[in-house]
Amino acid sequence: MHDVRIREARPEDAEALASLAGELGYPSTADQIASRLSALPDDVVLVAELGGAVAGWMQVGVVRSLESGTFAEVRGLVVTAAHRSSGIGARLVAAGEEWASGRGLTRMRVRSNVVRERTHAFYERHGYRTIKAQKVFDKPL
Repeated sequence: MHDVRIREARPEDAEALASLAGELGYPSTADQIASRLSALPDDVVLVAELGGAVAGWMQVGVVRSLESGTFAEVRGLVVTAAHRSSGIGARLVAAGEEWASGRGLTRMRVRSNVVRERTHAFYERHGYRTIKAQKVFDKPL
């Protein structure tokens, strides 16, 4: 995919980002995505643009943790179904790692739902290793 361009997301990408968030299993409106995008001061959202259209996105954030130190974390990665397994995800991961390295971060972490076995294999192919399994608890406030 030589004609893929990786760039930072812009407000006008909100509709495409929302559509892809839905493919990832997180239905969102363009307005919700635009609002969230503007509220990410320590994160970057990268998009893969193919033929002028957004074909994927990746969010990377900085985590500052008392017990684990400071590192980068993939908050989300999705490539449109029509372009999966084409190298776009790999290009986004490389760009995210470069962004993190450029900020002096020496580790990148990703969390993935236990049912996403294809996703796990993708990350393992790119040098990521499972370090623990966990449950996520959520409580409305």
